[in-house]
Amino acid sequence: MQSLKFSFPGADGATLAARLEMPDAPPRAFALFAHCFTCGKDSSATVRIARALAAHGVATLRFDFTGLGQSEGDFANTNFSSNVADLAAAAAHLRAMHEAPRLLVGHSLGGAAVLAAAHLIPEVRAVATIGAPSDAEHVVHQFHAHAEEIETTGAAEVLLAGRKFTVKRQLLEDLRQQRQADHIAQLHRPLLVMHAPRDEVVGIENASRIFLAARHPKSFISLDDADHLLTRTADAEYAARMIAAWSDRYLDAAP
Repeated sequence: MQSLKFSFPGADGATLAARLEMPDAPPRAFALFAHCFTCGKDSSATVRIARALAAHGVATLRFDFTGLGQSEGDFANTNFSSNVADLAAAAAHLRAMHEAPRLLVGHSLGGAAVLAAAHLIPEVRAVATIGAPSDAEHVVHQFHAHAEEIETTGAAEVLLAGRKFTVKRQLLEDLRQQRQADHIAQLHRPLLVMHAPRDEVVGIENASRIFLAARHPKSFISLDDADHLLTRTADAEYAARMIAAWSDRYLDAAP
């Protein structure tokens, strides 16, 4: 397989770093992967799942959201809405250079983002989420100890995944304005919900709420004893195999 390195303009004009995992044979479809909050395109789960999907013939684009990883921009000025817009920009780049993605896959908050972005990408045939919150505002729990400071002063420096980030009030306000239940109910695409029952970051009840809000066709696959970040190779590869097998019947379907 080939891993093609390139960049493209994000929604606000910042240059975003990306990788396109290409199968050895001509791809049967293209997919777009959204990484977890404050993670990046090079997180272990993102890389493993993208490459495993490529091994199944689905070329997969992974990229760093604005202000993260090797992408340009200031993370402090980004929010959930800008992530959704970056996904639309990534799809536009794929559409121009190869073909538009027919599969969207999102991990954690990235899962919430692909649910919100699907209606912006008409070519999408199927959507899969991994450990996704049912409400975008769930991410506030990761820095709830600083929420009052952020509300009062307008910003605070918080520690997320071992790294310091500046979080501004505008992020909280944007998260609260999201109507995720509407996005899910109006998805109008086959949906695969994947979640670990013992996920300690995003509880399994989130998967239940997403599944109940979605319309058929919809499926659920348990990730058993996997952790939230799918740090074990076997868990990430299992998730990728299940996504590839599930999406197989939808990728060639008519809109």
